[in-house]
Amino acid sequence: MSDPIAKPVPGVDIPPRPGQRTGTRFQRVLRTISPRIVTGVPRRAAGPGEVVFAAGFFCLSLILLLLLPFQTDWLPRTKIFVQPRFWPAIAILTMLVFSGGHLLRALAAHPSGGAWEEIKGWLRPLEFALWFLGYVQLVPQAGYLLATILFTCAISWRLGYRSLRWMGLATLFALGTVLVFRSLLGVNIPSGAIYELLPPGGFRSFLMTRF
Repeated sequence: MSDPIAKPVPGVDIPPRPGQRTGTRFQRVLRTISPRIVTGVPRRAAGPGEVVFAAGFFCLSLILLLLLPFQTDWLPRTKIFVQPRFWPAIAILTMLVFSGGHLLRALAAHPSGGAWEEIKGWLRPLEFALWFLGYVQLVPQAGYLLATILFTCAISWRLGYRSLRWMGLATLFALGTVLVFRSLLGVNIPSGAIYELLPPGGFRSFLMTRF
């Protein structure tokens, strides 16, 4: 799908009237250095959330550059190309230059709106990361099998698959996952504290080692 055509902007794509001021001073400076002045290409429209993404990446690059002296060393009597700080510095400076250029380009573009909807789309995966963190915290308490069943059923419910059929399929999937990783592959996973409530014997030992 082709990019949407940017609307003409007074003072940029449409010459201003005599004495007319368009935009802030900073925006006018950005517009004067825009490649469209040389190439004659109309001012492009910034993607939704592009300024936020560019600013975030630029700030991340700047933070990494400031932390570089504390996280790497510069060894005496060592060639520059084998210094522990040299190549990380090259990588971070490259990030800083290109992210700064991207930020200037995004600021000079015509804003297209919809930034908040785009940002909400970026943050949506964090919800499922929190679900998984809760699952990890539940395993030592409820045991691998019960925690996995609760996790898969909760995720199915969250995604809109809420019928008994889907809950049953989620439970079967959880059971298969436990059998493969714990019983078949023997992955070392802490036994659940809930198993301590069972009377001592072979059945409790079986659950603690296999499920």
